[in-house]
Amino acid sequence: MRHERTIEGAVPRPLVDGFGRTATYLRLSVTDRCDLRCTYCMSENMTFLPRREILDLEELYRLSRIFMARGVRKIRITGGEPLVRKNIMALFAMLGADLKRGMLDELTLTTNGTLLDRYAEALFAHGVRRVNVSLDTLDPERYQAITRWGRIERVFAGLAAAQAAGLRVKINAVAMRGAFEQEVDDLIRFTHERGMDLTLIEEMPLGEGRHDRRESFLSLSQLRNTLSKRWTLQPLALKSGGPARYVRVAETGGILGFITPLSCGFCAACNRLRVSATGDLYTCMGDEGRVGLRDALRTSDDDTPVDALISRAVAMKPEGHAFSIAKTRVEGIGRTMSVLGG
Repeated sequence: MRHERTIEGAVPRPLVDGFGRTATYLRLSVTDRCDLRCTYCMSENMTFLPRREILDLEELYRLSRIFMARGVRKIRITGGEPLVRKNIMALFAMLGADLKRGMLDELTLTTNGTLLDRYAEALFAHGVRRVNVSLDTLDPERYQAITRWGRIERVFAGLAAAQAAGLRVKINAVAMRGAFEQEVDDLIRFTHERGMDLTLIEEMPLGEGRHDRRESFLSLSQLRNTLSKRWTLQPLALKSGGPARYVRVAETGGILGFITPLSCGFCAACNRLRVSATGDLYTCMGDEGRVGLRDALRTSDDDTPVDALISRAVAMKPEGHAFSIAKTRVEGIGRTMSVLGG
């Protein structure tokens, strides 16, 4: 297999940044396209990238292998919506083979769930054991309003198919003021009754939203205090490789996570790198800085130039993100969530 020499029998050179953090987790975007248009993620009339600018599946795999050679042990496939990418199961098959050989500890993906019923069995066959599904509401009308044209029945079918295939499911929900606050208890019951975990995520100022984020932002520190008046939240030391902090809800026995990039920073323990579908390496989701890997990947069969660019980028990783939402102003970046999939 091509590029086998970069990993087999080699001792990884860790990707350590200037603040002593070691990157072991790669979030790899395979497309900027999506079959939904969630209001907090992208505009309704998106202009997507030309195909020639997107890395092909072999390039995505080669890049993954280079990162594995540098100590990455977990890869999450993201988008846009990763399952809309043509022949995407071929990439899962290649990475799944590396998983079986012990070159990875985990291969996962984040999806909106609309195509899970089609791919759940194949994902499990390729070594995926858990998936994150983005779902912010259980109400069909509100779901359609948030996604602009989605049908929640497709997501429910995907969740059922995933669990039938043996996949563990975690629901990710973006917390926002308003209707979400009235639904969060139902989300807890729905997920935990079905053996799924639930993670709540603070809204982040990415892209040009159609609403005022100063009005919609909901601090999860505040929400957790509110929930604790209705539920018994037992702190857990659980680690999933990401930034979430977890509790067990005593009344349901299920797990509830909180991702709090704004109200309670987690940058000090960051172990993640992100690569866009065009081969741009972002060492921080909340920073505009990036290093292009595509040209080096396409102009040389030798991995050394790409490896050198990765080392340079990691060395310049910022200490923390630049996000801020206050009553008087919002500090964010223009890149939409769909570029990196979170």
